[in-house]
Amino acid sequence: MPNSISDTIKLNDGNQMPILGFGTYKLADQDSMDAAIDAAFKAGYRLFDTAQFYNNEHLLGNSIKKLQINRNEIFITTKIPEPKQGYQSTLDAIDESLANLQTDYIDLLLVHWPVRSQFFETWRAFEDAKKAGKVKSIGVSNYHQTHLDLLKTQATEMPAVNQIEVHPYLSQKSMLAANNEEQIVTQAWSPMGRGATLHDETIQAIAKAHGKSVAQVILRWHLQNGVAIIPKSSTPERILENGDLFDFELSDHEMQSIDDLNQDMRTGDDPEVVYEIEHQYPRHK
Repeated sequence: MPNSISDTIKLNDGNQMPILGFGTYKLADQDSMDAAIDAAFKAGYRLFDTAQFYNNEHLLGNSIKKLQINRNEIFITTKIPEPKQGYQSTLDAIDESLANLQTDYIDLLLVHWPVRSQFFETWRAFEDAKKAGKVKSIGVSNYHQTHLDLLKTQATEMPAVNQIEVHPYLSQKSMLAANNEEQIVTQAWSPMGRGATLHDETIQAIAKAHGKSVAQVILRWHLQNGVAIIPKSSTPERILENGDLFDFELSDHEMQSIDDLNQDMRTGDDPEVVYEIEHQYPRHK
């Protein structure tokens, strides 16, 4: 169990990853990115998560340079989107990300969503990029167990991380177990279910008992379940609050109470559908 914001978790390739990171999704202009990264770094966050699909890799790269953050002190994650999957196009996309981020290596590269026609070729490019030193660790995002089982039939090395939608209304217990079986770290995107879980009365009562916010209780629940998290916010106070999770502990009963809230409710796309149609689809416009 981590004791501070700076604690790391060992990946199956031997590399270390901060268990708590900062998500940059929807940070769409330079001033917002600068302010958020400055607040997050000062609060102790060392993992910064972006993606080509977010169209803000260059903003993150600029912020790191502008704020004079030592590259060796931070862990950068980015993701390859569906239209750029395939062997050569993935390798080209990795070079794009390196240029955008103004760095010569990526700490963790993820396949953003599984795509049926390019499934194995994309992963082969990931393995080769790692051999070439452009990427330290490779992983996936939004993979079901069926996708992991399929990947295993041809992969030389399995993903170090599977970043999936997990929150109290979508606890994904069977997927967590499948990841654990392959020594894959589960990392939660949308750890609060895009805000859907913040008004839950059960969690509100637990938060009140601990003198903590609902968000802090949810994030602590993730950590005690062994799930890495990347909460996002553009508000300095919220950024600080989301990192302040290490001075309280949820009891077994409280953990179970939150587990019991599961409704299998997705706020994002279903990976199985994206795999088949090969692109994300507008469910929530």
